Amino acid sequence: MDRKSILVLVGSVVLLFVWFQIVPILFPPIPKPAATNVIATVTNAVHLPQTSIEAPTNLIAPALPMTNALPPLTRASTPERLEAIETSEAIYTFTSHGGGLKKVELKHYKENVGKGSRLAGPTNPLVTLNARAEVPILALRGDSALTGDGTFAMARISTNQIRCEKTMSNGLAVIKEFTVLSNYLLAARIRIENRSAQALAISQHSVAAGTASSVDHNEDPTLLGAYWYDGASHESVGPSYFDNRGIGGCLGLSSSQPRELYLNGHSNVLWVAAHNQFFTTALIAGSNQPAAALMVHRIHLPAMPAIHGKAPSPYGYDASLIYPPTILPAGQALARDFKLYSGPKEYKTLSRIGHQVDVVMGYTGFFGWFAKALLLSMNGLYLLVPHYAVVIILITIIIKLLFWPLTQASTRSMKRMSALQPQMKAIQEKYRDDPAKMNRKLMEFMKENKVSPMGGCLPMLLQIPVFIGFYQMIRTAIELRGVRFLWAADLSQPDTIAYVPGLDFPINPLPLIMGATMFWQARMTPPTPGVDPMQQRIMKYMPMIFMVFLYNFSAGLTLYWTVQNLLTIAQMKLTRTAEPTSPPPTPQPLPARKKLPRSRN
Repeated sequence: MDRKSILVLVGSVVLLFVWFQIVPILFPPIPKPAATNVIATVTNAVHLPQTSIEAPTNLIAPALPMTNALPPLTRASTPERLEAIETSEAIYTFTSHGGGLKKVELKHYKENVGKGSRLAGPTNPLVTLNARAEVPILALRGDSALTGDGTFAMARISTNQIRCEKTMSNGLAVIKEFTVLSNYLLAARIRIENRSAQALAISQHSVAAGTASSVDHNEDPTLLGAYWYDGASHESVGPSYFDNRGIGGCLGLSSSQPRELYLNGHSNVLWVAAHNQFFTTALIAGSNQPAAALMVHRIHLPAMPAIHGKAPSPYGYDASLIYPPTILPAGQALARDFKLYSGPKEYKTLSRIGHQVDVVMGYTGFFGWFAKALLLSMNGLYLLVPHYAVVIILITIIIKLLFWPLTQASTRSMKRMSALQPQMKAIQEKYRDDPAKMNRKLMEFMKENKVSPMGGCLPMLLQIPVFIGFYQMIRTAIELRGVRFLWAADLSQPDTIAYVPGLDFPINPLPLIMGATMFWQARMTPPTPGVDPMQQRIMKYMPMIFMVFLYNFSAGLTLYWTVQNLLTIAQMKLTRTAEPTSPPPTPQPLPARKKLPRSRN
């Protein structure tokens, strides 16, 4: 490779490093209008079917359009009253304003981990879910006939039960009972009673499922959003939907207007979960009580200071279950049961809930099976070796041992093909005027000598699902959050040890070590026969591209790949040592091409 090509390649790699820092300067984002968290009404309404409970035929419930606009919770003028229930896992704080769960503090998880815990010191708070939300979880939002002034009378029924009640002037009463269970679960019943002497219309309303927001500045903002399930399949919505960017948006050139609202469901919503990278609140409707629809609204949160150029996401994702309008006859009641999970994305805990709530882990699709298998293996090995970094190394060794015979056969096949290269070139020269016959003869020749052109690629292709599964598993595995190893302060984050002064550019040693091992491995790999020499040289510089893409990935993932490279290098050296030193087969001379007699015409 000449000097010009090398300079172009190095310049491209450097541009990849700094691209996302340059784009905001060259193409500053379009200023957004001042936004509030008030959910405004728009005209593209989706009306839900009206239901009736033995209602008079001449009474029709007003249908509130399903828009950004279920009215916001009424701000109560009375002082807020709080009641807390504490378990071994969490502290649940209930509020009289809205009659719901204001926040959940997780006792086993600190808000700042890794290097952030040093900055926080002894004042490091607990991870708090729904902390910056506009409404408490399980609050009702609808018209004033259903919510009144938003103030509930609250009383503790027992050590783990809270009751909230409110009676409106029209005779409608809303009673909520909350029972705190184990494993981060809470059972709730919302009962709407008609205590008047006539049928009352209940408009379309929603039940708040919680608001997801980033816990700290190190969290991956792309993993904020919501999942929901309809009994047959699940869907997710996140920043990419709300940003509404196309290909140009990925390059910083899009001018599309962002979305603020996501609506879906057709009377089949069993649960909705608002989640960040490691924690979630999932509201599950009772048996045979699916919600008519769900709504996820992106709200603007108060700005928080940035640390080394990184700040928590300025958005929160407010999720709700929506119920249709109905008619409630005199003396009748409408009751709905719910279960609420508020805790970490812990696979075993979530899978016990049922209804496929564990999909909030992100282990979906073909590669999700590998992610689940790797997580279960990691937790199983942790019982024997109680350190997750060592467990990752052990898993890498086990995977390498499983693929060892295949990789060894591949290496030998590549070396065999390299030794047979002169004969293959002779075949190519002999049949260069007939490509189809040339390929057929080459395949016959390789079959006779028991080599395969796919021998070098097959082991890598088979390991791709494992690598992607590892990536899916590590990025949401709560087990790795805050785990230290050598200089890495948190295996779920990049192993940053310092920043370039004035640039806030992180210095991450593990990706650099990974890139060095990839260079070493590339130099040891025999050249693939038949490949253009220029392409072979370019392939030797491919590790630089991978190093760029993985530079800001989690330390757990780069640790896995680094160990994988070192084991591959060791295997190549062992295979080379174990091979017999006999000389390669001598190419047999091929018959010369016969010249056709010239025509005497």
